[in-house]
Amino acid sequence: MTVTLNTRRGVNMGYVVFLSIVAALGGILFGYDTAVISGTTTIVGQQFQLNDLQVGWYVGCALIGSIAGVLVAGMMSDGLGRKITMLISAIMFSISAIGCAVCADFSQLVVYRIIGGFGIGVVSIVSPIYISEIAIPEKRGTLVSLYQLAVTIGFLLAYLINYFILKNATSDDATAGAWGDKLFHSEYWRGMLGCETIPDLLFLIVIFFIPESPRWLIVKGREDKASNILLRIFKSPDAVSEQIALTKTSIQGETKSEWKALLEPGILKAVIFGSAIAILGQFMGVNAVLYYGPQIFQDAGLSGGDALFSQVLVGIVNMLTTVIALLIIDKVGRKQLVYWGVSGMIFCLLMTGLYFWKGSAIGLGSTFLLVFFLLYVFCTAISISAVVFVLLSEMYPNKVRGLAMSIAGLALWVGTYLIGQLTPWMLSTLTPAGTFFLFAAMCIPYMLIMWKEIPETTGKTLEEIEQYWKNKK
Repeated sequence: MTVTLNTRRGVNMGYVVFLSIVAALGGILFGYDTAVISGTTTIVGQQFQLNDLQVGWYVGCALIGSIAGVLVAGMMSDGLGRKITMLISAIMFSISAIGCAVCADFSQLVVYRIIGGFGIGVVSIVSPIYISEIAIPEKRGTLVSLYQLAVTIGFLLAYLINYFILKNATSDDATAGAWGDKLFHSEYWRGMLGCETIPDLLFLIVIFFIPESPRWLIVKGREDKASNILLRIFKSPDAVSEQIALTKTSIQGETKSEWKALLEPGILKAVIFGSAIAILGQFMGVNAVLYYGPQIFQDAGLSGGDALFSQVLVGIVNMLTTVIALLIIDKVGRKQLVYWGVSGMIFCLLMTGLYFWKGSAIGLGSTFLLVFFLLYVFCTAISISAVVFVLLSEMYPNKVRGLAMSIAGLALWVGTYLIGQLTPWMLSTLTPAGTFFLFAAMCIPYMLIMWKEIPETTGKTLEEIEQYWKNKK
C-alpha cells in the first residue's frame, strides 16, 4: 500500500511527472536491451559458428540474468532504497553495453549479456515501484503505465539503430579507424549492442536529480528527509503531515507474506492461474517476434536491410498501439481487451503460418506476411502486453501480493527464457509454418483461463477482488 495523496490540498504535478519520467527511463533500457538482440543473431551466429541451440543460448542468456535480477530486486530496493537500486541497474546496463562492444570472444559476450539481463530484471521491478510510490492515486495508473510505454520506445529505438547500422555496414563507406570499422562495419553487432551506452549514461546521470522514495524513507524512520521531499510534491505542510501519518498507518497494517498463506484454497488458485497466464503469454509468439523478427522476415525472402526495416515498422506499431491501450484499458475492461486482442492474434498467426506453408504455391507475396505480422503486433500490444502486469498487480490479496507477484514474475521470465532458447530450434525443426501454428494453438488455453477463471477487475476495489478469490474455494 502506497502513500495516499490528497489532491484536494494541491499537488505539484509537474514535479511528480518529472520523477515518473526519470524512473520510466529504465523502461527504455529494458526495451532496448531486449530488442537489440534481434538485429545481431545472424551475424553473431555466423562469426562464432553457432548452431541453433547456441543461437538460442545467445538470445536467452540475458534472461538468466533477468531471472536473478527479479529474484533479488525486491530485497535490494527494500534494503538499499529505490534510488540506489535504480542506480545499480543503470551501472549494470552500462557495463553490459561497453563489454559487449569490446568483448574478445563468444564466452565474454555471453557474460556481458547476462550482466545486462540482471539490470533488466532489477529495473523491471524497482522503476514501477518508485513511480507508484510518488504518484497520486488519481493518476497512478497512467503514470505507472509510462514505464510500459518507455519499454516500447526502447524496442523502437533498438530497431532503428539496428536498421541504420546495418545500412551503414553494407554500404561502401567504411567507418574511419580500426575500432570504428569493427564497431559499425565488419562486426557491426558490436555497434548495435554498444549503442545502448548512450541511454544508459543518460539514465545514470538523471537518477542523481531525483530523491529517494518518501515512502521508503518513512519505513526506515527518516521522516525529516521524507517530509522535505513531500513538501516538493504537496503545497501544504498540513498535507505533508497527513500523508506521513497515513503512510505510517498503512505500514502498521501491513502483514508480511508467508508461504503457508499461499496454500489457502482461493489464494492458491489465484497464484496458479496468475502464473499460468504469465507463462502462457510467452508461448503465443510475442517474444519470438521481438527476438527473431528479422530472421523470420529473411526466411520469407526479404534482404537483411528490408528485414530490419520491417522490424522498425513492428516497433512503431507496438509503441503507438500501447498508447491506445493505455487510454482505453480502464474504459473497455481488461478481459474484453484480451478476448478481442487474442482472437485477432490467433487469426494473424494462422495467416502467417499459411504464408510459410502454402504462400509460394498460391502466390502470396511478402506484403501479405508484413500486413499480418503488423496486425499481430497490434493485437498483442492492445491486449496481453498491456493487460498482464496491470491484472497481476490487482488480482492478489494484500497479504500475499508481493510474494505472489514474485512467483508470477518468475514464471513470466522463465517462459521468456524458454521461448528465446527454443525459437531457433522450432523454426528449423517445426519449420516457420509449424512454429506459428503452434503459437496459435497456445492462445486457446490462455483464452479459456481468462474466460473461466480470471475475474474482471476493472472498476472494482482491491477488497472486492480479494473477496472473489476467498469465495472461490
